[in-house]
Amino acid sequence: MASLSDKSVWDEVEDGIGEEVLKMSTEEIVQRTRLLDSEIKIMKSEVLRVTHELQAMKDKIKENTEKIKVNKTLPYLVSNVIELLDVDPNDQEEDGANVDLDSQRKGKCAVIKTSTRQTYFLPVIGLVDAEKLKPGDLVGVNKDSYLILETLPTEYDSRVKAMEVDERPTEQYSDIGGLDKQIQELVEAIVLPMNHKEKFENLGIQPPKGVLMYGPPGTGKTLLARACAAQTKATFLKLAGPQLVQMFIGDGAKLVRDAFALAKEKAPSIIFIDELDAIGTKRFDSEKAGDREVQRTMLELLNQLDGFQPNMQVKVIAATNRVDILDPALLRSGRLDRKIEFPMPNEEARARIMQIHSRKMNVSPDVNYEELARCTDDFNGAQCKAVCVEAGMIALRRGATELNHEDYMEGILEVQAKKKANLQYYA
Repeated sequence: MASLSDKSVWDEVEDGIGEEVLKMSTEEIVQRTRLLDSEIKIMKSEVLRVTHELQAMKDKIKENTEKIKVNKTLPYLVSNVIELLDVDPNDQEEDGANVDLDSQRKGKCAVIKTSTRQTYFLPVIGLVDAEKLKPGDLVGVNKDSYLILETLPTEYDSRVKAMEVDERPTEQYSDIGGLDKQIQELVEAIVLPMNHKEKFENLGIQPPKGVLMYGPPGTGKTLLARACAAQTKATFLKLAGPQLVQMFIGDGAKLVRDAFALAKEKAPSIIFIDELDAIGTKRFDSEKAGDREVQRTMLELLNQLDGFQPNMQVKVIAATNRVDILDPALLRSGRLDRKIEFPMPNEEARARIMQIHSRKMNVSPDVNYEELARCTDDFNGAQCKAVCVEAGMIALRRGATELNHEDYMEGILEVQAKKKANLQYYA
C-alpha cells in the first residue's frame, strides 16, 4: 500500500482534485469524508439489494425453466398455423378491475388448426420466434394449453422424399462416348450457373431454367443426367413421368408441387424428369377422367417451371423419346430453354463407346474397334454396350482368358439377331 510520503500519490492528487482539497480546511475535509462514508454505505446497501433481487430472479428463472421443461414433454399435438396477427393493447382499453393481463400483452398472436380439426386463437409466448413463423407452418403445441412450443419440419409426401438421390451416381463424363457437344451444352446450362453464378451476373444474363434432352432410346440421355448429378454438389431429385400419373384427382399435381418445394428448400438442386411424354402430351378434349388428371398434372408442372415466383436455384432436366407429342407450352422459351438432341452415334462414336465399355475387360491387342464400328451400323449406345457384354459371355463359354476380335464379331451377330427378332415381333 502506498504511503502519504510517496511522491506518486501526491502527483495523482494534484492531477485530479488536489487543488480543491488543498484549499479546504480540516473541518471541511472531515465533513467531506463523512459524506463519502455515508454514500459508500448507501451504495453497499444498494448492491446488496440488487444482489438479492438478482438471486430471486435467478430462482424464478430456474422455476420457470423447470415448468417449461415439464410442459414441453412429448408428445406434442401437431397443428398448422393458419394466420398470424399483431396485438396492440391500445386497441381495447379497459378500466379499473376489468383490466386483463392478456389484453396488455404486446406481440403476435396466432390462429392454429390442430390435427383434431379444432381452431384456436392464442398468443405466441416466446418459446418460438414469432418473426420466423408464417402461415402454413407445422408446429407442435401443448395438448392442454395449446401454446406453440416448437416448429416442426415441413411435411412432404413420402413418395417425393423417396425421389431424392442420397448416394451420388458414379458415372463420369469420361464414361460417355460420342456426346462431347451434348456434354458441353448441358454443363453450360446446368452446372456452370450453379458453380459460377458470378459469371452470369457480371454479364447481366439469366441462365436457362431447364433443359430438354430428346432422341431415340439408348442414346445416353439418362446416363448423361446421372453424370451431371455426380459432377455437381446440388441435391438431385429423380422423377419418372409415370410416377406422376396418379389415380386420385389432384394427387399428381400435389406430387409435382411437393417435389419443387423440397427442391427449393434444399437449393441448389436439380430435378430430373425421365419419360416426360407420360404427362407432357399435347392437350386435347377428352371426357375420360384419367386424361383430364394427366393434363392437370402437366399444368401444375408448367406453373412450377415458370410460375409467379420463379426460383433460379432449381434446375430442371427432362428427357423424352417422343418430342413430337409434347405440348407446345412445355417447349417454349422460359420453361425448357435449352433443347439438346441426342442422335444415333456415328462410326467414330460407336468405336469410342465400345472402347469405354471394354476398358475393364481383358481384351486382346488385335481387336480393331474401327472395324467393329463399321459393322455396327444403326446401333445405338446401349446396343454397342450389349455387344461388349455378349463378346465377354462368348469368351466365357469357350474358356478363354481374354477377348479377341472374333468374340466381338459374334457378339455383333447376336445383338443384330435380337434386334431383327424384335422388329419382326412388333411388326
